[in-house]
Amino acid sequence: MYLNLIQLAESFGVSERTVEDWIREEDLPHIADRGRLLFDRAQVTTWAAAHGWTARTGFLASDHGPWTTGLALAPLLGAGGIWRDVPAAGVPELLHRIIRSLPGISSAVSALLGQRLRAPDGINWAPVGGGLALPHFSARVALGRAAGVIALVFLRDALPLAEPTPDGAPATRLFFFVPPSPRAHLDLLGRFSKALAQGPLRELVTRGAPDAEILAALAAADAAQGSATQLPKGRR
Repeated sequence: MYLNLIQLAESFGVSERTVEDWIREEDLPHIADRGRLLFDRAQVTTWAAAHGWTARTGFLASDHGPWTTGLALAPLLGAGGIWRDVPAAGVPELLHRIIRSLPGISSAVSALLGQRLRAPDGINWAPVGGGLALPHFSARVALGRAAGVIALVFLRDALPLAEPTPDGAPATRLFFFVPPSPRAHLDLLGRFSKALAQGPLRELVTRGAPDAEILAALAAADAAQGSATQLPKGRR
């Protein structure tokens, strides 16, 4: 199977220019066909393994990979942890710490994520109202089955945002998430939206309920969703 430039860039969660740089500088296998760049899936998978990409994800994954949809939220939060009384100024360093603890990724991929985190538009803060925001990488990432993570951050003071929140309420509760693949990105956003709109999760987070209650609410949301893929629990 051959992929085009856009598909390959989305699979790795990088820009098309980055893929072109890999062709010039890292000998990424490709075929030039009537002005288009095409990539053989098998050759790219071999190249990716040799360059520190630890799993086949996104368009490189099997068409019906078990981690593309139906991710369970509670194990992901168990991996990322619940962080309290964090100053807004300390959020970037905390997110960097969470990224460094991601299971199953190489140091090269961790360094790339750190670069994105520090980029001016590297994070989409995604305020959703009610004091909540769902920050995530602006560019899709493809890390592998065991690398997804969610972290809940309770802020000591309001997060400064370039744009106003939908209801004017300051953002003081952050659900930072890193999906294991581009396909899982929208899945997690949808799961979050549903969990916050139905059940007790929003109220528990708003009042700063104990960790066990929040995790139990997510587990209940997972159970309501039906059978979901459980990702291995990482280290906090």
